[in-house]
Amino acid sequence: MFLISKLVWILGQPLSLAFFFATLAFLAALLRWRRLGVATSALSVAILFTALFTSTGAYLVQGLEDRFPKHAGDPVDLKCMIVLGGAFDTVVTTSRGGYDLDAAGDRFVEALRLAQKYPQARILVSGGDGSITGNYEGDAVISERMFKAFGLDSSRLVEDKDSRTTFENAINTKALLASNSMSNCLLITSGFHMPRSMGIFRKLGIDVVPWPVDYRSSGKEYLRLDASQPSLNVALLSTAVREWIGLVGYYFSGRTSEFYPGP
Repeated sequence: MFLISKLVWILGQPLSLAFFFATLAFLAALLRWRRLGVATSALSVAILFTALFTSTGAYLVQGLEDRFPKHAGDPVDLKCMIVLGGAFDTVVTTSRGGYDLDAAGDRFVEALRLAQKYPQARILVSGGDGSITGNYEGDAVISERMFKAFGLDSSRLVEDKDSRTTFENAINTKALLASNSMSNCLLITSGFHMPRSMGIFRKLGIDVVPWPVDYRSSGKEYLRLDASQPSLNVALLSTAVREWIGLVGYYFSGRTSEFYPGP
């Protein structure tokens, strides 16, 4: 299932689809299948135009981020928090050490902030090596270095170093919560990732409080032409497509509580 999900994502992201249809158009031209060539060329151009020069990605990400509203203030008290992995550049850190954050680094910045404000709170970090090769450090290993550098005692950490997917995050977290007598923790992950995460946690009967971070949209997005930031537009659409592939796949495989989980 892990390898299948990786392959589906590699083939299903916008630029991969555009390349696939462009390749079909080329083959159709060689074989003189004019109608197929025109249709696949048009599809390739349409995908590229939408991904590069419209706000579709930001608009779709915004919908995911708004599903679970951000809390107005910090908790009155906090005993524990769960941080889902995917926030470190594991390729870089494996060879260079340190704790280089990627675009989702807010997950661990927020965990660190809360840990310093609530010294009694424990932190469960769920994140192993999610690569196909399995040759890299996971977030649980890297975050231990980061927290230690900022003065957090390692006794406050509970680590899941094995999970590679969001579903495995939840499965392993459930066992670790039980063995460490932890419950009703904050669930810290990116806003766009929260619907899928909450659906899985609910399906497994894990009571958590959603704590979304790492916002990618302004909250005021609408569908429009946007030629000012093509690379960012592609990245945002890829993020949205990936989450929706996950939501659909997890729902039909029975891994989430509902198709589009909300509050």
